Amino acid sequence: MNKLAILLWSVDLDRPDLAAAPFVYAAAASALDAEVEVHFAGRSVRLLIDSNLLRQGIDGGSERSLYAFMQDAASGGARFLACSMAWRAYVGEGEPLIPEFSGQAGATAFVARSLDPDWRTLVF
Repeated sequence: MNKLAILLWSVDLDRPDLAAAPFVYAAAASALDAEVEVHFAGRSVRLLIDSNLLRQGIDGGSERSLYAFMQDAASGGARFLACSMAWRAYVGEGEPLIPEFSGQAGATAFVARSLDPDWRTLVF
């Protein structure tokens, strides 16, 4: 089986038009029967918070929301994993989470994927 780990570290809600791309790649990999993990690091963990910003249409001509792109990836089987250190820094207790959130995985988990010859990685 093909395996793809995607790291989001520079993606956030300040530029939702740029934030959709990783989820398009995740959905495409899932459609090719790949196992897919999307790792959220830094401020990117804020994409896992259920908010109106996620659900607004993306600027640049798309009427789809960033959340719709995220749902495409998740419906194909992509797992959404948050960096535990970033989670503590950027997510407040009790904030509502999107249902697609799969759990936390530290930086070591992504590094392990990067070093494993069975996995391919992309960084956004």
